[in-house]
Amino acid sequence: MTDAYAAAGVDTEQADRGVAAIVGVLKTIETGRPSLAVPLPGHYASIMRLPGGLAPNVGIALATDSVGSKVIVAEQLQRFDTIGIDCVAMNVNDLICVGAEPLALLDYIAVERADPELLRQIGVGLSIGAADAGVEIPGGEVCQVPEVLRGHPSPYGFDLVGSAFGTVALDQIIDGAAVRPGDVMIGLPASGVHSNGLTLARRALVEDGGLGLGATPATLGGKTIGDALLEPTVIYVRAVLELLRSSIDVRGLAHITGGGLLNLRRIGSGVGYSISEPLPSPPVFELIAQFGEVSPAEMWEVFNMGCGLVAMVPADQADAAVDLLASFHPGAAVIGTITDQDDVIEVLPMGVRGEPGVDKLVGA
Repeated sequence: MTDAYAAAGVDTEQADRGVAAIVGVLKTIETGRPSLAVPLPGHYASIMRLPGGLAPNVGIALATDSVGSKVIVAEQLQRFDTIGIDCVAMNVNDLICVGAEPLALLDYIAVERADPELLRQIGVGLSIGAADAGVEIPGGEVCQVPEVLRGHPSPYGFDLVGSAFGTVALDQIIDGAAVRPGDVMIGLPASGVHSNGLTLARRALVEDGGLGLGATPATLGGKTIGDALLEPTVIYVRAVLELLRSSIDVRGLAHITGGGLLNLRRIGSGVGYSISEPLPSPPVFELIAQFGEVSPAEMWEVFNMGCGLVAMVPADQADAAVDLLASFHPGAAVIGTITDQDDVIEVLPMGVRGEPGVDKLVGA
């Protein structure tokens, strides 16, 4: 368990045990027919085969996620028009990591009070995000649960969850099995914190640092703390789909979310990850580390640190992949290589390392 994150109220080890507990129960479901699920343990999205031999090479990709405690920042600032972008992003960015094309998203909005302006603004963000990702939102649900939700401040409490759907050819699933030592990792820039680690970020900046959400530290170049924390999650769908449709051999894709670089371990097996040239980190991370007294290892374990998605390709195709990806996301660049050090993660300039079988990054 990471020290600063635990002090902020998020016990990642307990969360892992909790997930294992519910997954253990769900594995016992008996449907009366052979399972349609494609085995992808621990990956970014689930894939189901169609029953009865219908479209035998078409898989249905499914993902669901929320925007977490980022909603608290939106409530405190009473700015709700970008949070929907995050909801779309967290789902569609997971779908593309298995090679799927996102097609649709359903939203679930739990509210303390069904305030029309709050819901309109949430809808604005969902609409912008859906257009960016090229998905439809054919339906959803709004649920008033004041006893469950209390806002910051009340009555603006809400939670926002999405469930995304896409398709993928079953013989073209990207599961990381093709990743080999010597392959290159290409990083796509993040816009900021995205939608993970907000509990630690708020504690570091607001509680420990004594900065209000309206504060404008020089490091942020005129932006407020609130602006930096609410910066929407980048949607990588169009860039990755174009990469998948190209002649480039895409061997692995990793969405860098909660758990930071540990997300790389969801790709492949028998390989390691050496980051020699990390992408520049947005300045908000410098402030979080400073005011929260968060170690470099923990920063890389909790946050994306400026890299929101990683594509893994053969070394001889790296230049072509960078050119393609940078045409959508300027700043995309080679950040490192795949190694033969099983399960080892390294950030060489930072002296940060993750050892085999240990879900924690440490200072080297």
